[in-house]
Amino acid sequence: MTMREEAAAKATEDDDTRFDAGKPPPFRIGDVRAAVPPHCWRKSPWRSLSYVARDVAVVAALAVAAASSSLDAWPVVIWPLYWAAQGTMFWALFVLGHDCGHGSFSDNATLNSVVGHLLHSFILVPYHGWRISHRTHHQNHGHIHRDESWHPITEKLYRKLEPRTKKLRFTVPFPLLAFPVYLLYRSPGKSGSHFLPSSELFSPKERGDVMVSTTCWSIMLASLLAMACTFGPVQVLKLYGMPYIVFVMWLDLVTYLHHHGSKDQLPWYRGEEWSYLRGGLTTVDRDYGWINKIHHDIGTHVIHHLFPQIPHYHLVEATKAARPVLGRYYREPQRSGPLPLHLLGVLLRSLRVDHFVSDHGDVVYYQTDHTLSTFLE
Repeated sequence: MTMREEAAAKATEDDDTRFDAGKPPPFRIGDVRAAVPPHCWRKSPWRSLSYVARDVAVVAALAVAAASSSLDAWPVVIWPLYWAAQGTMFWALFVLGHDCGHGSFSDNATLNSVVGHLLHSFILVPYHGWRISHRTHHQNHGHIHRDESWHPITEKLYRKLEPRTKKLRFTVPFPLLAFPVYLLYRSPGKSGSHFLPSSELFSPKERGDVMVSTTCWSIMLASLLAMACTFGPVQVLKLYGMPYIVFVMWLDLVTYLHHHGSKDQLPWYRGEEWSYLRGGLTTVDRDYGWINKIHHDIGTHVIHHLFPQIPHYHLVEATKAARPVLGRYYREPQRSGPLPLHLLGVLLRSLRVDHFVSDHGDVVYYQTDHTLSTFLE
Protein backbone atom coordinates (compact mmCIF):
# COMPACT_ATOMS: atom_id res chain seq x y z
CA MET A 1 0.00 0.00 0.00
CA THR A 2 1.37 3.41 -0.96
CA MET A 3 1.58 6.34 1.45
CA ARG A 4 -1.31 8.05 -0.35
CA GLU A 5 -3.49 4.92 -0.03
CA GLU A 6 -2.59 4.61 3.65
CA ALA A 7 -3.57 8.23 4.22
CA ALA A 8 -6.88 7.73 2.42
CA ALA A 9 -7.61 4.62 4.46
CA LYS A 10 -6.77 6.49 7.68
CA ALA A 11 -9.06 9.38 6.67
CA THR A 12 -11.89 6.95 5.96
CA GLU A 13 -11.34 5.25 9.33
CA ASP A 14 -11.39 8.60 11.12
CA ASP A 15 -14.57 9.60 9.28
CA ASP A 16 -16.21 6.31 10.31
CA THR A 17 -15.26 7.03 13.92
CA ARG A 18 -16.67 10.57 13.83
CA PHE A 19 -19.95 9.63 12.16
CA ASP A 20 -22.92 9.67 14.55
CA ALA A 21 -26.15 8.28 13.08
CA GLY A 22 -28.13 9.95 15.86
CA LYS A 23 -27.13 13.47 14.82
CA PRO A 24 -29.41 15.53 12.56
CA PRO A 25 -28.42 14.96 8.92
CA PRO A 26 -26.91 17.83 6.91
CA PHE A 27 -29.74 17.65 4.36
CA ARG A 28 -33.49 18.11 4.34
CA ILE A 29 -36.16 15.72 3.13
CA GLY A 30 -36.77 18.11 0.24
CA ASP A 31 -33.20 17.52 -0.90
CA VAL A 32 -33.81 13.78 -1.00
CA ARG A 33 -37.11 14.25 -2.81
CA ALA A 34 -35.49 16.48 -5.43
CA ALA A 35 -32.91 13.76 -6.20
CA VAL A 36 -35.58 11.22 -7.13
CA PRO A 37 -36.37 11.29 -10.89
CA PRO A 38 -39.88 12.61 -11.61
CA HIS A 39 -41.04 9.43 -13.38
CA CYS A 40 -40.40 7.41 -10.21
CA TRP A 41 -43.47 9.02 -8.67
CA ARG A 42 -45.81 8.01 -11.48
CA LYS A 43 -48.09 5.01 -10.84
CA SER A 44 -49.39 2.71 -13.54
CA PRO A 45 -52.53 0.79 -12.46
CA TRP A 46 -52.11 -1.61 -15.36
CA ARG A 47 -48.54 -2.38 -14.42
CA SER A 48 -49.56 -2.86 -10.80
CA LEU A 49 -52.42 -5.15 -11.84
CA SER A 50 -50.03 -7.17 -13.97
CA TYR A 51 -48.03 -8.03 -10.83
CA VAL A 52 -51.26 -9.08 -9.12
CA ALA A 53 -52.18 -11.28 -12.09
CA ARG A 54 -48.72 -12.85 -12.08
CA ASP A 55 -48.72 -13.62 -8.37
CA VAL A 56 -52.29 -14.92 -8.31
CA ALA A 57 -51.51 -17.20 -11.27
CA VAL A 58 -48.48 -18.62 -9.47
CA VAL A 59 -50.48 -19.15 -6.25
CA ALA A 60 -53.22 -20.94 -8.18
CA ALA A 61 -50.75 -23.09 -10.12
CA LEU A 62 -48.95 -24.14 -6.96
CA ALA A 63 -52.22 -25.01 -5.23
CA VAL A 64 -53.47 -27.07 -8.16
CA ALA A 65 -50.16 -28.91 -8.40
CA ALA A 66 -50.06 -29.62 -4.67
CA ALA A 67 -53.66 -30.82 -4.60
CA SER A 68 -53.07 -33.39 -7.34
CA SER A 69 -53.01 -36.94 -6.06
CA SER A 70 -49.84 -37.69 -8.00
CA LEU A 71 -47.79 -35.78 -5.42
CA ASP A 72 -48.94 -37.90 -2.50
CA ALA A 73 -46.26 -40.47 -3.33
CA TRP A 74 -43.54 -38.05 -2.10
CA PRO A 75 -45.17 -36.10 0.75
CA VAL A 76 -42.03 -35.74 2.85
CA VAL A 77 -40.13 -34.08 -0.01
CA ILE A 78 -42.82 -32.25 -1.94
CA TRP A 79 -44.97 -30.71 0.78
CA PRO A 80 -42.22 -28.66 2.52
CA LEU A 81 -41.15 -27.32 -0.86
CA TYR A 82 -44.75 -26.37 -1.60
CA TRP A 83 -45.17 -24.70 1.78
CA ALA A 84 -42.02 -22.63 1.29
CA ALA A 85 -42.94 -21.61 -2.26
CA GLN A 86 -46.60 -20.90 -1.58
CA GLY A 87 -45.87 -19.08 1.68
CA THR A 88 -43.42 -16.85 -0.18
CA MET A 89 -46.11 -16.10 -2.75
CA PHE A 90 -48.60 -15.27 0.02
CA TRP A 91 -45.97 -12.80 1.24
CA ALA A 92 -45.71 -11.34 -2.28
CA LEU A 93 -49.50 -10.86 -2.30
CA PHE A 94 -49.24 -9.08 1.03
CA VAL A 95 -46.66 -6.65 -0.37
CA LEU A 96 -48.99 -5.73 -3.24
CA GLY A 97 -51.85 -5.21 -0.80
CA HIS A 98 -49.46 -3.12 1.30
CA ASP A 99 -48.89 -0.92 -1.77
CA CYS A 100 -52.65 -0.51 -2.08
CA GLY A 101 -52.72 0.72 1.51
CA HIS A 102 -50.07 3.34 0.77
CA GLY A 103 -51.75 4.47 -2.44
CA SER A 104 -48.64 3.54 -4.40
CA PHE A 105 -50.59 0.88 -6.29
CA SER A 106 -52.59 3.47 -8.23
CA ASP A 107 -54.12 6.94 -7.90
CA ASN A 108 -57.61 5.40 -7.78
CA ALA A 109 -58.67 4.99 -4.15
CA THR A 110 -61.49 2.61 -5.06
CA LEU A 111 -59.18 0.33 -7.05
CA ASN A 112 -56.68 0.36 -4.20
CA SER A 113 -59.36 -0.60 -1.69
CA VAL A 114 -60.88 -3.38 -3.80
CA VAL A 115 -57.54 -4.98 -4.68
CA GLY A 116 -56.22 -4.49 -1.15
CA HIS A 117 -59.25 -6.21 0.36
CA LEU A 118 -59.06 -9.14 -2.06
CA LEU A 119 -55.35 -9.72 -1.49
CA HIS A 120 -55.21 -9.15 2.25
CA SER A 121 -58.45 -10.95 3.10
CA PHE A 122 -57.19 -14.02 1.25
CA ILE A 123 -54.19 -14.20 3.62
CA LEU A 124 -56.27 -13.32 6.71
CA VAL A 125 -55.19 -9.70 7.12
CA PRO A 126 -57.89 -7.09 7.90
CA TYR A 127 -57.04 -4.60 5.17
CA HIS A 128 -58.19 -1.28 6.64
CA GLY A 129 -57.31 -2.20 10.22
CA TRP A 130 -53.75 -3.01 9.21
CA ARG A 131 -53.54 -0.14 6.69
CA ILE A 132 -54.37 2.44 9.33
CA SER A 133 -51.93 1.09 11.92
CA HIS A 134 -49.23 0.81 9.24
CA ARG A 135 -49.85 4.43 8.32
CA THR A 136 -49.27 5.28 11.99
CA HIS A 137 -46.00 3.35 11.82
CA HIS A 138 -44.80 5.36 8.82
CA GLN A 139 -45.86 8.68 10.31
CA ASN A 140 -43.96 7.94 13.53
CA HIS A 141 -41.11 5.67 12.45
CA GLY A 142 -38.18 5.76 14.85
CA HIS A 143 -40.21 7.25 17.73
CA ILE A 144 -40.02 5.11 20.85
CA HIS A 145 -43.57 5.76 22.03
CA ARG A 146 -45.55 6.59 18.91
CA ASP A 147 -44.14 4.01 16.48
CA GLU A 148 -46.50 1.12 15.87
CA SER A 149 -44.57 -2.01 14.91
CA TRP A 150 -41.33 -3.55 16.23
CA HIS A 151 -40.63 -0.46 18.31
CA PRO A 152 -38.36 -0.98 21.34
CA ILE A 153 -39.70 -1.47 24.84
CA THR A 154 -38.32 0.67 27.65
CA GLU A 155 -36.20 -0.78 30.43
CA LYS A 156 -38.98 -0.23 32.99
CA LEU A 157 -41.47 -2.23 30.91
CA TYR A 158 -38.85 -4.84 30.08
CA ARG A 159 -38.08 -5.46 33.76
CA LYS A 160 -41.78 -6.09 34.39
CA LEU A 161 -41.95 -8.92 31.86
CA GLU A 162 -42.01 -12.45 33.15
CA PRO A 163 -38.76 -14.39 32.48
CA ARG A 164 -40.69 -16.79 30.27
CA THR A 165 -42.11 -13.90 28.24
CA LYS A 166 -38.63 -12.46 27.71
CA LYS A 167 -37.29 -15.79 26.49
CA LEU A 168 -40.21 -16.29 24.10
CA ARG A 169 -39.93 -12.74 22.78
CA PHE A 170 -36.28 -13.19 21.82
CA THR A 171 -36.10 -16.89 20.92
CA VAL A 172 -36.69 -18.16 17.37
CA PRO A 173 -39.24 -19.13 16.09
CA PHE A 174 -41.56 -17.18 18.41
CA PRO A 175 -40.66 -13.65 17.14
CA LEU A 176 -41.38 -14.93 13.62
CA LEU A 177 -44.92 -15.92 14.60
CA ALA A 178 -45.89 -12.61 16.19
CA PHE A 179 -48.02 -11.07 13.44
CA PRO A 180 -51.39 -12.75 14.23
CA VAL A 181 -50.93 -11.82 17.91
CA TYR A 182 -50.09 -8.25 16.88
CA LEU A 183 -53.28 -8.06 14.82
CA LEU A 184 -55.32 -9.19 17.82
CA TYR A 185 -53.61 -7.29 20.65
CA ARG A 186 -50.98 -4.90 19.18
CA SER A 187 -47.52 -4.60 20.73
CA PRO A 188 -46.48 -4.72 24.42
CA GLY A 189 -47.45 -1.51 26.16
CA LYS A 190 -50.21 -0.72 23.67
CA SER A 191 -53.89 -1.67 23.67
CA GLY A 192 -56.49 -2.21 20.99
CA SER A 193 -57.15 -4.60 18.14
CA HIS A 194 -56.99 -4.34 14.36
CA PHE A 195 -60.38 -6.05 14.17
CA LEU A 196 -62.46 -3.85 16.48
CA PRO A 197 -63.86 -0.56 15.13
CA SER A 198 -63.94 0.76 18.70
CA SER A 199 -60.17 0.31 19.12
CA GLU A 200 -58.13 3.39 20.02
CA LEU A 201 -56.21 2.75 16.80
CA PHE A 202 -59.02 4.25 14.76
CA SER A 203 -60.78 7.58 14.52
CA PRO A 204 -64.61 7.63 14.47
CA LYS A 205 -64.68 8.22 10.72
CA GLU A 206 -62.49 5.15 10.13
CA ARG A 207 -64.63 2.71 12.08
CA GLY A 208 -66.89 1.89 9.13
CA ASP A 209 -63.88 0.95 7.02
CA VAL A 210 -62.56 -1.27 9.80
CA MET A 211 -65.90 -3.04 10.06
CA VAL A 212 -65.87 -3.77 6.32
CA SER A 213 -62.37 -5.25 6.53
CA THR A 214 -63.19 -7.36 9.59
CA THR A 215 -66.24 -8.67 7.76
CA CYS A 216 -64.13 -9.65 4.73
CA TRP A 217 -61.62 -11.34 7.06
CA SER A 218 -64.47 -13.25 8.73
CA ILE A 219 -65.80 -14.42 5.36
CA MET A 220 -62.37 -15.80 4.44
CA LEU A 221 -62.05 -17.57 7.78
CA ALA A 222 -65.54 -19.04 7.39
CA SER A 223 -64.63 -20.22 3.89
CA LEU A 224 -61.57 -22.03 5.25
CA LEU A 225 -63.65 -23.69 7.94
CA ALA A 226 -66.21 -24.76 5.35
CA MET A 227 -63.45 -26.26 3.19
CA ALA A 228 -62.07 -28.06 6.23
CA CYS A 229 -65.50 -29.61 6.82
CA THR A 230 -65.78 -30.60 3.15
CA PHE A 231 -62.25 -31.80 2.34
CA GLY A 232 -60.89 -32.44 5.81
CA PRO A 233 -58.83 -30.22 8.13
CA VAL A 234 -55.56 -31.96 7.23
CA GLN A 235 -55.95 -31.11 3.55
CA VAL A 236 -56.72 -27.45 4.32
CA LEU A 237 -53.76 -27.33 6.71
CA LYS A 238 -51.44 -28.71 4.05
CA LEU A 239 -52.72 -26.53 1.22
CA TYR A 240 -53.31 -23.27 3.11
CA GLY A 241 -52.35 -23.45 6.79
CA MET A 242 -48.67 -24.25 6.43
CA PRO A 243 -48.09 -21.66 3.65
CA TYR A 244 -49.85 -19.14 5.88
CA ILE A 245 -47.31 -19.84 8.65
CA VAL A 246 -44.44 -19.37 6.17
CA PHE A 247 -46.02 -16.07 5.07
CA VAL A 248 -46.22 -14.88 8.69
CA MET A 249 -42.58 -15.80 9.21
CA TRP A 250 -41.59 -13.85 6.10
CA LEU A 251 -43.55 -10.81 7.26
CA ASP A 252 -42.07 -10.82 10.76
CA LEU A 253 -38.54 -11.49 9.49
CA VAL A 254 -38.60 -8.69 6.91
CA THR A 255 -40.25 -6.07 9.10
CA TYR A 256 -37.92 -6.88 12.00
CA LEU A 257 -34.74 -6.74 9.91
CA HIS A 258 -35.70 -3.40 8.40
CA HIS A 259 -35.65 -1.81 11.87
CA HIS A 260 -32.96 -3.83 13.68
CA GLY A 261 -29.59 -5.43 13.31
CA SER A 262 -27.58 -2.81 11.45
CA LYS A 263 -23.78 -3.02 11.70
CA ASP A 264 -24.09 0.56 13.03
CA GLN A 265 -26.38 0.99 16.01
CA LEU A 266 -29.74 2.47 15.06
CA PRO A 267 -30.94 5.44 17.13
CA TRP A 268 -34.45 5.78 18.51
CA TYR A 269 -35.94 9.14 19.41
CA ARG A 270 -38.17 10.94 21.86
CA GLY A 271 -39.44 14.49 22.12
CA GLU A 272 -38.05 17.24 19.93
CA GLU A 273 -35.12 15.14 18.73
CA TRP A 274 -37.51 13.12 16.57
CA SER A 275 -38.43 14.23 13.06
CA TYR A 276 -39.96 12.43 10.13
CA LEU A 277 -36.65 12.50 8.26
CA ARG A 278 -34.50 11.33 11.18
CA GLY A 279 -36.97 8.57 11.99
CA GLY A 280 -37.02 7.37 8.39
CA LEU A 281 -33.24 7.20 8.33
CA THR A 282 -33.28 4.61 11.14
CA THR A 283 -34.60 2.01 8.71
CA VAL A 284 -32.29 -0.45 6.94
CA ASP A 285 -32.22 -1.75 3.38
CA ARG A 286 -31.79 -5.51 2.99
CA ASP A 287 -30.75 -7.67 0.07
CA TYR A 288 -32.75 -10.90 -0.28
CA GLY A 289 -30.90 -12.17 -3.31
CA TRP A 290 -33.01 -13.77 -6.00
CA ILE A 291 -36.11 -13.29 -3.82
CA ASN A 292 -35.95 -9.50 -4.29
CA LYS A 293 -38.09 -9.53 -7.43
CA ILE A 294 -40.48 -12.16 -6.09
CA HIS A 295 -41.50 -9.98 -3.17
CA HIS A 296 -41.42 -6.76 -5.18
CA ASP A 297 -38.16 -5.18 -3.94
CA ILE A 298 -39.53 -4.62 -0.45
CA GLY A 299 -35.88 -4.69 0.73
CA THR A 300 -35.45 -1.12 -0.58
CA HIS A 301 -36.90 0.12 2.67
CA VAL A 302 -35.26 3.48 3.42
CA ILE A 303 -36.64 5.31 0.40
CA HIS A 304 -39.97 3.52 0.88
CA HIS A 305 -40.22 4.84 4.44
CA LEU A 306 -39.39 8.38 3.41
CA PHE A 307 -41.69 8.33 0.35
CA PRO A 308 -44.25 5.50 0.59
CA GLN A 309 -46.08 6.89 -2.44
CA ILE A 310 -43.36 5.62 -4.80
CA PRO A 311 -44.46 2.39 -6.58
CA HIS A 312 -42.40 -0.68 -5.74
CA TYR A 313 -41.15 -1.00 -9.32
CA HIS A 314 -39.37 2.37 -9.02
CA LEU A 315 -37.86 1.90 -5.55
CA VAL A 316 -34.49 0.57 -6.70
CA GLU A 317 -33.97 3.43 -9.14
CA ALA A 318 -35.16 6.00 -6.59
CA THR A 319 -32.77 4.61 -3.99
CA LYS A 320 -29.83 4.76 -6.39
CA ALA A 321 -30.65 8.39 -7.20
CA ALA A 322 -31.03 9.40 -3.54
CA ARG A 323 -27.89 7.72 -2.20
CA PRO A 324 -25.50 10.61 -2.97
CA VAL A 325 -27.71 12.86 -0.84
CA LEU A 326 -28.15 10.34 1.98
CA GLY A 327 -24.42 9.67 2.25
CA ARG A 328 -23.44 7.80 5.42
CA TYR A 329 -27.05 7.90 6.61
CA TYR A 330 -27.78 5.23 4.03
CA ARG A 331 -26.57 1.82 5.21
CA GLU A 332 -25.42 -0.31 2.31
CA PRO A 333 -27.16 -3.73 2.49
CA GLN A 334 -24.93 -6.77 2.73
CA ARG A 335 -25.05 -8.63 -0.57
CA SER A 336 -26.63 -12.06 -0.57
CA GLY A 337 -25.27 -15.26 -2.03
CA PRO A 338 -27.47 -17.83 -3.77
CA LEU A 339 -29.73 -17.77 -0.72
CA PRO A 340 -29.99 -14.89 1.79
CA LEU A 341 -29.06 -17.15 4.69
CA HIS A 342 -26.83 -14.49 6.25
CA LEU A 343 -30.00 -12.61 7.21
CA LEU A 344 -30.87 -15.37 9.67
CA GLY A 345 -27.54 -14.71 11.35
CA VAL A 346 -28.36 -10.99 11.52
CA LEU A 347 -31.71 -11.85 13.09
CA LEU A 348 -30.21 -14.16 15.71
CA ARG A 349 -27.53 -11.65 16.67
CA SER A 350 -30.07 -8.84 17.01
CA LEU A 351 -32.36 -10.96 19.17
CA ARG A 352 -29.36 -11.68 21.39
CA VAL A 353 -28.36 -8.03 21.97
CA ASP A 354 -31.31 -5.70 21.14
CA HIS A 355 -33.53 -5.99 24.21
CA PHE A 356 -34.62 -2.60 25.57
CA VAL A 357 -33.89 1.12 25.54
CA SER A 358 -33.36 3.54 28.41
CA ASP A 359 -36.35 5.16 30.07
CA HIS A 360 -34.59 8.51 29.75
CA GLY A 361 -32.98 10.48 26.95
CA ASP A 362 -34.24 11.78 23.62
CA VAL A 363 -31.71 9.84 21.51
CA VAL A 364 -31.24 6.28 22.73
CA TYR A 365 -29.95 2.95 21.48
CA TYR A 366 -30.77 -0.66 22.22
CA GLN A 367 -29.20 -2.15 25.34
CA THR A 368 -28.54 -5.78 26.22
CA ASP A 369 -29.82 -7.92 29.06
CA HIS A 370 -26.63 -9.95 29.48
CA THR A 371 -28.36 -12.66 31.50
CA LEU A 372 -30.80 -13.28 28.68
CA SER A 373 -28.05 -12.94 26.07
CA THR A 374 -26.07 -15.71 27.76
CA PHE A 375 -29.15 -17.91 27.75
CA LEU A 376 -29.71 -17.30 24.03
CA GLU A 377 -26.12 -18.09 23.01
